[in-house]
Amino acid sequence: MCGIAGWVDPTRSLRDKGRVVRAMADTLAARGPDSEGVWAGANAVLGHRRLAVMDPEHGEQPMLLSDDRDRPLTVISYSGEVFNHLELRAELELLGHKFRTDTDTEVVLHACLEWETGVAEHLNGMFAFAVWDARRGRLLLVRDRLGVKPLFYAPHGHGVLFASEPKALFASGLITPAVDDDGLRDFLASVRTPGGSLFRGVHEVRPGTMVVVDDRGIREHRYWALRARPHTADVPETVDHVRDLLGDIANRHVRADVPLGALLSGGLDSSALAALGRRSTHGRLRTFSVDFDGQFVPDRLRATPDAPYVRDMVGHCGLDHRDIVLDSAALADPATRQAVVTARDAPATGDMDTSLYLLFQAVRDHATVVISGESADEVFGGYPWFHDPAALATGDYPWRYLTGRSGTYQALLREDVAAALDVATHRENHYRQALAEVPVLPGETGIQRRMREVFHLHLTRWLPDLLDRKDRLSMAVGLEVRVPFCDHRLVEYAFNTPWAHHTFDGQEKSLLRAATADLLPASVVNRTKAPYPITQDVAYDRAIRDQAGDLAATPTAPVWTFLDPQRLRDRLARPVTDRATRAGIDFALNLDLWLSSSSSWSR
Repeated sequence: MCGIAGWVDPTRSLRDKGRVVRAMADTLAARGPDSEGVWAGANAVLGHRRLAVMDPEHGEQPMLLSDDRDRPLTVISYSGEVFNHLELRAELELLGHKFRTDTDTEVVLHACLEWETGVAEHLNGMFAFAVWDARRGRLLLVRDRLGVKPLFYAPHGHGVLFASEPKALFASGLITPAVDDDGLRDFLASVRTPGGSLFRGVHEVRPGTMVVVDDRGIREHRYWALRARPHTADVPETVDHVRDLLGDIANRHVRADVPLGALLSGGLDSSALAALGRRSTHGRLRTFSVDFDGQFVPDRLRATPDAPYVRDMVGHCGLDHRDIVLDSAALADPATRQAVVTARDAPATGDMDTSLYLLFQAVRDHATVVISGESADEVFGGYPWFHDPAALATGDYPWRYLTGRSGTYQALLREDVAAALDVATHRENHYRQALAEVPVLPGETGIQRRMREVFHLHLTRWLPDLLDRKDRLSMAVGLEVRVPFCDHRLVEYAFNTPWAHHTFDGQEKSLLRAATADLLPASVVNRTKAPYPITQDVAYDRAIRDQAGDLAATPTAPVWTFLDPQRLRDRLARPVTDRATRAGIDFALNLDLWLSSSSSWSR
């Protein structure tokens, strides 16, 4: 993983703009604590911050290839991991390419020279990179298929500025941070528009997309999207194929030249990856779990704590494991909240984000890379609402009725702001547009068509936000998180598998369970889906209520541009154990920090 930044304009000289790009890259220092670099050419400046994972002694970036007269041919600033780089290296060597390092960066650089705009189709991995073709005066901004790694750009003049995070664009001094109304609507509605952002004039490179910049302007090329294909295999054949895919994916994802670990919750997803990873590394895999001070209390989404299942996994697989226990004081610390809001370039989502940040911070003391079970629920149909006919029949995003986030946030808005944003209409239009993009087979109807829609909605409108959260909070502490369930081969296969196969044993994620059951203890195999945990300690609620009381007593706080202070005061009068009140308080505190982060905010 790393951080990338740059400025390209085919119509003007940028040779003296290295300091601008260096300032941009400096905001990404946490993403790349090991080294930094800037390359300046006639019409392009590329910057880089490196987190060394493959061949740490070599691979400085930006990396370039030159001709025999030492003139640059191609220059790259690259973030992520390409998991088939060994296979690609062998293929490129047969085509005459010669390598100086063992990094995947150099493989991608040579692949760009060989396949140009067709390069992304050869890559298996999570990546976001910028490659400047000096021969053609052309920039390619390339993002992986599922959007695991972030990449943003803002048009400027006849070119663009680009970076791993929006804050780097603002550090150029050429782009002014301003709230984008549609971006705010997305946040409040718990949806994500591909290509959009919270900032006016700032675009996110869509997953599976390449942005081309040259003297003809800026244009997008979509190199990958989910396609509807017939599935003819029966259940046993499908399980066997999923098992084979997972084995190959695990083998690729444990390639690293630095300490490697896995996040373990005792759920099916993380446990399957921990077992597969341990097998692939011959036991050289550390695992980490998160827990909180205080007594566990069951609720409608989480019937049992993680700890007993984690212990079963550790004993069954012989794992080298560490429990990371977080206390309420750390979770409620305003400095931690500020770090999270800064990392996300967004108001964040309360103690779930804060605890994830603190978990990653603790894990970084022991590992540089970890694997995580993110996206298994989207790929295999694990969320409760996948199996709730009422939620599926609402004519809306099915997760809305169980997350509760969007209504809690909107309830705090000023009346004039709520009327101007009209989040309900935005969400309805957003949903219709998302449905129109779903590919279906001819004649596909009924539950199979509806479940294809639900899978597509989750993979394109829900998962990207989870992946962004995991990337931002992990990279804020220099930790690379890999998400094996995002391998596009697995995603494509599962997307086209009939819904009856996904539920053949009467439980959620039937295919994943059957494919990995022989590696896991029975308790984990039979465990029902549980979400990421949050603290249940009322000390956290009391601490943030005190902070919210101070905010409500500050009439000049930026947050009152959007929120009604009396509505926040009304929430503070509710019982301390009210979970909706907690979500609203966290939102108000985070939104104020986000708006306070720049004196030049405009709306």
